Amino acid sequence: MTRTTIVITGASSGIGEQAALQLAGRSTRLCLVARRAEELQRVQAQVVMRGGQASIYPADLSLDEDVDRCAAAILADHGAVDVLVNNAGRSIRRSIIHSLDRDHDFQRTMQINYHAAVRLTMRFLPGMLERRHGHVINITTMAVQTASPGYAAYIASKMALEGYSRVLSAEMAGRGIAVTLVRYPLVRTPMSGATDLYSQVPMMSPEAAARWIVRAVERRPARMGTVSGKMMEMAAVVMPGVTEYVSGRVYRFLGQRRKDLSPKP
Repeated sequence: MTRTTIVITGASSGIGEQAALQLAGRSTRLCLVARRAEELQRVQAQVVMRGGQASIYPADLSLDEDVDRCAAAILADHGAVDVLVNNAGRSIRRSIIHSLDRDHDFQRTMQINYHAAVRLTMRFLPGMLERRHGHVINITTMAVQTASPGYAAYIASKMALEGYSRVLSAEMAGRGIAVTLVRYPLVRTPMSGATDLYSQVPMMSPEAAARWIVRAVERRPARMGTVSGKMMEMAAVVMPGVTEYVSGRVYRFLGQRRKDLSPKP
């Protein structure tokens, strides 16, 4: 039986873990990537219990050399990759005015969310082109569809990934390689759980979010997202000044209650 080789980054928890479990036993060979080896082993054991096949590749994707080492190990073990899910991500909530001396916030976020994803894609793309078959799934956010104050570093990195993905999709047209952008709303993961601002906000569960990845693997759509995200995107195009003004007012209102959000006078 031919198995589909799928690489999932950020596979040790949250959406990545749930995607691995849901893809287990579907004629897939999973390559699980994350920093924490022990957590990857735990997920691997669960995949095997579900009748799946998984290999683990501990790597710190903030380091270029680790990205290259990881990609080389996967190619050495499996020969080629059919699907790459760039799910690993980093989010920072901090206003720009409170980031004036924190260039590293932008550098670290860009490294994980953009550079690592692009670097892995470039390492696996030659094999996809040779076989005229492949699929790159890049995880972004509904926040790229509208202004979301307090998340400049995060959104900028995801918008960069979207720009790369759109060009990649256009260049791969007719070559058998699909590119999917998955624009999630808030998902209740360890990353969002670090923000108590969202403790009472409805969020998508990791299990539901993972089902989007499974559908992406099966159907290879160009975009996946929410109706509300599309509406916000349309509003931002038609009324950019109004939408940014409203976002700013809401941001300032919340900032009155949260010192880390409120802009300094």
